[in-house]
Amino acid sequence: MEEQHTEPQLNIELTEDVAEGTFVNLAIITHSNAEFVVDFIRVMPGLPKAKVKSRIIMTPEHAKQFLRALGDNVEKFESINGRIKTRNEPPGFPMNFGGPPAQA
Repeated sequence: MEEQHTEPQLNIELTEDVAEGTFVNLAIITHSNAEFVVDFIRVMPGLPKAKVKSRIIMTPEHAKQFLRALGDNVEKFESINGRIKTRNEPPGFPMNFGGPPAQA
């Protein structure tokens, strides 16, 4: 008889409030030698202030895996729905918010 090696299943819980999601239209990414910090922000037209809706902190390895997974999903989306159009001009507001340089 052959031994079967199965990986343990990961049980992921998605609570009702998290399942609703949060709309954001800006992400600011900063990093140190040990972590990447992604702040997801909702900017409302005409308002000079915006709120960080969620902050995700991950290791550099997980950031790279996330980048790969996001790129793969964008490719799959575009193969079904067509190319996603993006604006090439920089945003019309300062991106440093008084903190270290960031990329969005």
